Amino acid sequence: MAMLPFERSEYLERLGKTKQRMAAAGIDVLLVSNEHNMNYLSGYDGYSSYVPQFLMVAGDVDEPLWVGREMDVGCALNSVFIDHAGIVGYPERYIGDPDLHPMGFMADLLRERGWANRRLGVELDTEPFSPYAYSQLQRHLPNAQFVDAGPLVNWVRGVKSPQELIYMRQAGVISDLAMQTAIDSIAVRVRQCDAAAAVTAALIRGTDEFGGDVPSKPTMATGPRSSGPHLTWTEERYKPGEATNIELGGCRHRYHCGLSRTVVVGQPDAKLTELAPIVTEGMGVALDAARPGATCEEVEAAFRRFTMERGALKPSRIGYAIGNGWTEGTASLKPGDKTVLEPNMTFHMMLGFWYTDWGYVCSEVFRVADSGAPETFSSLPRQLFVNA
Repeated sequence: MAMLPFERSEYLERLGKTKQRMAAAGIDVLLVSNEHNMNYLSGYDGYSSYVPQFLMVAGDVDEPLWVGREMDVGCALNSVFIDHAGIVGYPERYIGDPDLHPMGFMADLLRERGWANRRLGVELDTEPFSPYAYSQLQRHLPNAQFVDAGPLVNWVRGVKSPQELIYMRQAGVISDLAMQTAIDSIAVRVRQCDAAAAVTAALIRGTDEFGGDVPSKPTMATGPRSSGPHLTWTEERYKPGEATNIELGGCRHRYHCGLSRTVVVGQPDAKLTELAPIVTEGMGVALDAARPGATCEEVEAAFRRFTMERGALKPSRIGYAIGNGWTEGTASLKPGDKTVLEPNMTFHMMLGFWYTDWGYVCSEVFRVADSGAPETFSSLPRQLFVNA
């Protein structure tokens, strides 16, 4: 049996909630291709989504069926909670053959299970499930009715269980350690890539009690590159007066905790010292608004009112749901999002300001509390860090 990060009962509870949503959407069998949704519902922990694979969830069957490349069966055997009879691999001949496609194998399996004429839900807006794969599935299953499931499972992931929150808090500890490593490493004449290597090592090393999982960050853009939100380091050396925007995230069993701070080498520019306290105070205002029963747009509006009165405009959203994976693809802290905050939802409040040739970032992951202000997962000061 695989060593599971969650109890079997928790996986079954997640499947139960998913099946309720499937029934409401008129879906008989859900073909899950999003790797985080697959992990969430089954425990599958292989990094193999570059080839077609499905977790098949039938509304009238207790356990799902994992179907993937034959060489990845070992990944499933060592990570999923489901019975080994529900693990199926397709032969290697389906890889790299222009006359064969794994969707043909998937279609045959669906026929064997009696599901070829059912309403099949597919995650059309998921990167591993390509338009060509979808066309092949449709060609091989002409009598099936296809339904775009969209972020059906993603929404199930929104409210976190006690064990999920434990992993996110642990990821928060790792994030703090990695950010402190970044702050300590950035100095004049140090290569950017060397600082990034130290940060990445800290993200993976974790603590003596628990180690880090595969991180999806950091981004560490310096100088004029700090105007771009998703740029990494270079091999250049840090220079006096340069600011580095850092976004990183500790990870435990695929559960992420994002964290952002800006570090300056030497004397910071006046525009940074003026903006930083506005963002810090604005975050406090927004966090105070993030109470159960409030909507996502109300949290964003509280921040926007505060910062605009002080001359700082952030045109992009100020946060998004986070958990299993960096973003859950559901609720966003932005105008027009009327999602109601519920206890144990988790968000990354990412307050990034990017201008023509500079930027500033500060972020926290928070949990919506049962009542009152939310719980945050970082203990680092919310400030501009200056290294002499």
